[in-house]
Amino acid sequence: MAGLFPKWTNALPTVTAMLVLGGLVTTVAGVWYYFTPKFWEVGYMPAQPGSGFNHQLHAGKLGIDCRYCHTKIEESPEANIPNVATCMGCHAENRLDTKFVKDAKVQFIRDAYAKNASIEWRRVHKLPDYVRNFPHHVHLKAGVSCYSCHGQIMGMPEVYQAQSLSMGWCLECHRNPEQHLVPPEDVTKLTWVEQELKDRASGRSSVDVEALVASLRREPPQYCGACHH
Repeated sequence: MAGLFPKWTNALPTVTAMLVLGGLVTTVAGVWYYFTPKFWEVGYMPAQPGSGFNHQLHAGKLGIDCRYCHTKIEESPEANIPNVATCMGCHAENRLDTKFVKDAKVQFIRDAYAKNASIEWRRVHKLPDYVRNFPHHVHLKAGVSCYSCHGQIMGMPEVYQAQSLSMGWCLECHRNPEQHLVPPEDVTKLTWVEQELKDRASGRSSVDVEALVASLRREPPQYCGACHH
């Protein structure tokens, strides 16, 4: 008596199992790569009010130190946004050369100041609420430069998120902090920091890294409660 099914159907269980396994591997690989801050958040650059704030001009060409605007970063966990009065110190009428900066470009600052209102800058870097424990002042005093987390801000016409800020990314720095530490007094010298860290990665450095790490390192925590509490 002839078989009920063609002979090729004997391979169906094997082929089906391989397809299911391949589908699972593809799904896991896709989630591993695409469902991560590195994919979704790196490059995030929201539109800002008015003409925005050009860090390339202010911090880069004009050489304004980060701490002139972010005044609390050395003493507070939060990197505060400057109030409008700080902006008006430079952007009040008749203080800018209109050959280079038109009044219309900065009028939104003057309007906010006249109304005693805040400028609703859109936040670029934000950790999840369940983290909530990234103390800027502690990291700066430990010799972690703005550059390591925020990238070369001095070259950004519009600020974007340069790093994933994921838990794995933070832990990697805590496990190997020497790749990011610089003298605390130099943390806002972003051009110098960028070159120093590149030189260090290639085996050259203008800093005695071992001595620096020995003087700064306080065993960065890796346990959950350090950030999640």
